[in-house]
Amino acid sequence: MALFGTDGVRGLANGETLTAGLALTLAQATAVVLGQGRIAEARKAAGKRLTAVVARDPRISGHFLSAAVEAGLASSGVDVLDAGTLPTPAAAFLISDIDADFGVMISASHNPAPDNGIKIFARGGVKLPDVVEQRIEEAMTGPMLEPTGADVGRVRRFSDAEDRYVLHLLGSLPHRLDGLHVVLDCANGAASGASPEAFRTAGAKVTVIGADPDGININDGVGSTHLEKLAAEVVRVGADVGIAHDGDADRCLAVDADGNVVDGDQIMAILAVSMKQRGKLKDDTLVATVMSNLGLHVAMREHGITVRQTAVGDRYVLEDMNANGFSLGGEQSGHVIMSDFATTGDGVLTGLHIVAEMARTGKSLAELASVMTVYPQVLINVKGVDKDRVDDEAGVQEAVRAVEAELGETGRVLLRKSGTEPLVRVMVEAADAASAQAHAETLVEVVRTHLSL
Repeated sequence: MALFGTDGVRGLANGETLTAGLALTLAQATAVVLGQGRIAEARKAAGKRLTAVVARDPRISGHFLSAAVEAGLASSGVDVLDAGTLPTPAAAFLISDIDADFGVMISASHNPAPDNGIKIFARGGVKLPDVVEQRIEEAMTGPMLEPTGADVGRVRRFSDAEDRYVLHLLGSLPHRLDGLHVVLDCANGAASGASPEAFRTAGAKVTVIGADPDGININDGVGSTHLEKLAAEVVRVGADVGIAHDGDADRCLAVDADGNVVDGDQIMAILAVSMKQRGKLKDDTLVATVMSNLGLHVAMREHGITVRQTAVGDRYVLEDMNANGFSLGGEQSGHVIMSDFATTGDGVLTGLHIVAEMARTGKSLAELASVMTVYPQVLINVKGVDKDRVDDEAGVQEAVRAVEAELGETGRVLLRKSGTEPLVRVMVEAADAASAQAHAETLVEVVRTHLSL
């Protein structure tokens, strides 16, 4: 079984897999693999040690895991800058900002506190390709670097890490936030310090919830996966908008002044239209996954914006953006990538730009979000079937075509096998919820009939 998943190594901290020993060995193997290449070899030839940035979210297990990672790197001759508790996108930014050779983020994102993870970024703060992750995993069983004396790495505190990140965020803004009242839900996570500071410095009046991390309350009833408290607080204090992050702040979801949720698709629609108007949307193109709502496609078409589709996962969105130089992409879940300012999804950056658009236009979030009509979407997971036959089974594909023909341009069908579980996901969008539900249930029965084990 592969060690790396879709977003690094993740699991129960101190459980069967994610131990201090694994973290140390993984760091040593990373030093071996990422210590190769033209730039790294040139630095070593000049008598310079490689440099890595290490950061973590507030989970209590992050302390021993980051200590193990730093030990593994330093024992391999890599100088470590310990950035402390920071959002994942902040770590990625800092790697690029100081021209570090690579970096490591200790986080399990939106997962509960007992979980943790190790994400590795290459030079420039970019995620590793699958082939490099495979090389690192193979190197874990091979010889390690074993410098001695003055050649071992040093571990130093990255004292101005958060300040650098906040200044970077503020420098990206097209408009100040003066006059707007924002409620921030920091998920008791990594953005509990940086996000309120950035919004306040940009001129917003800020009310904060979910910003008291104690190591075990991350994502616990707060944040982008639990928007009820944010919506209630926005209404209670009469704020203009609510912004929610997840544990490592690479996501952003929002609520309007009435407490209505504005999801990642709507956020991308708002930003895409604004960026096109300001000449900032490369090739008038937005990159989204196949799970994005049909309403996004309709709205973008009406505004002369092309939507490119990728497989589900922000890494696939990033791959397409990087390959073609596109400036905006993301997922319905709130991973929004603004490549002019970030190499990965950045929830604080996204939130700032959404509120800046409110300030620039003088419109409420509800008015901005109305650029897109969200089509009712029904998603049903079908278990106990042969998922690998879903694309080839004639009876299933015939049923899909029949539903697509009936829906026409007012709906959409997507059947896809899960990448991690033995099931098929049936998704139907339609102009009304009843039609979406009925067509989804029809296709579920077809899948069960034709793909049963």
